[in-house]
Amino acid sequence: MVPSFTVRVLDRQRNTEYSVQIPADRYILEHAEEQDIKLPFSCRNGACTTCAVRVLKGDLYQPEAMGLSPHLQQQGYALLCVSYPRSDLVVETQDEDEVYELQFGRYFGKGKVRFGLPLEED
Repeated sequence: MVPSFTVRVLDRQRNTEYSVQIPADRYILEHAEEQDIKLPFSCRNGACTTCAVRVLKGDLYQPEAMGLSPHLQQQGYALLCVSYPRSDLVVETQDEDEVYELQFGRYFGKGKVRFGLPLEED
């Protein structure tokens, strides 16, 4: 028998809280949707940050979370589309742009992008 865990989702964008039982062998997002809980998502492949949450309490397993660096995962970020509960959880939805900036901000928006030879200054 597969254990189930209570997952509480604090949806910051909708100012709503959801609580759902999720089996340990099911993706959190997919199973929540089957229970008529509408959460943000986009790719469903673990490659973007639309379904990103911050884990406030508990443990989950997200082996396919390509859209989050190991550093962000260690800081408690997760992608619900590819996460399995490993205990009762409390998670909070995040702003996609905020997580994207944490992930990639050090690479983008820092001035001119230079490919090959340096650009001549105007």
